Amino acid sequence: MPTVQEIYTDGACSGNPGPGGWGTRIEFSDGQVHELGGRDTATTNNRMEMQAAIAALDFLSQDKAAADSKLVLLHTDSEYVKNGITKWITGWKKKGWKTSAGKPVLNKDLWQQLDQLSQTLAEENLKVDWRYVRGHTGNPGNERCDEIARAYSHAQPISLSQYKAAAKNKSKQKETADKKSKDPLESDETSESQVKANEQESDYRNLSISTLEINTATTEESFKEAALKSYEQAPDSNSQTMPSSDSKLIENGISRIERLENALRTLQVTDELAKQGYLITSAELADLMDVNASAVTSRGDYWAWRNWTVSRIRREGNQILWQLERIDE
Repeated sequence: MPTVQEIYTDGACSGNPGPGGWGTRIEFSDGQVHELGGRDTATTNNRMEMQAAIAALDFLSQDKAAADSKLVLLHTDSEYVKNGITKWITGWKKKGWKTSAGKPVLNKDLWQQLDQLSQTLAEENLKVDWRYVRGHTGNPGNERCDEIARAYSHAQPISLSQYKAAAKNKSKQKETADKKSKDPLESDETSESQVKANEQESDYRNLSISTLEINTATTEESFKEAALKSYEQAPDSNSQTMPSSDSKLIENGISRIERLENALRTLQVTDELAKQGYLITSAELADLMDVNASAVTSRGDYWAWRNWTVSRIRREGNQILWQLERIDE
């Protein structure tokens, strides 16, 4: 095989948790592609995004020709995956796979697989350059992986492109076979090699994930409202105006401290919605984010907001339902 140049990965989930699928597309320097896909009957969107990346790194670690690539661009539309493998994982490992809040890291089993595969590739001097690509923006590689992932999540059949040996390689194999047929004393090494190659190609074609155990650990952050108090000093008879520091504190009848308290309550509500797995409408999500509803629907089916990933689950009538999942840094 020629060298691997770029890889695209994506995950999908019908419900969160629910049946999920993942898709991986490997692009080679000769213009050919090799596609992989798999599913899980009970999983989350984040786990499927991670599984697609794991399949990509596993392919690189097993494909000897990829070792000549030196640098491979891996595109994912999951900020959770990109930030996790490039930023957060170092801190998690130092803390014994605990978050900055001392909680167990979600999806630890898959993060450990990604970490091990990354180290293996680094030892082989193959660098993976993780790139974030926004989903559903017309990127051909991302759109194709989304198609594969959705097909698997719904258990629908889909044809995957498989790498095909170059014509010159086939010609060379035929020439070797013709030569051996003329010399009966030669060993059957070429035939055995071809059988192994076919087995390897079959392995790639049938690559899928086994049923994963759902990590039911959820982030249970306990929020305690800070003991914040605002003191308003009424001007005495000798005072003409309120001190400038106090006047800046009051804006339109709402103090900055009150704004922070309101923000804290909003974050608490959002975290509880994520922990309980409740579905909310676009209007309700817009209220949480303090934006127009159109700003929510224009972002696509899967994106990140503050400490949560936001997934479009389904449509009910004229309402789009969304689900929040905590990003555990």
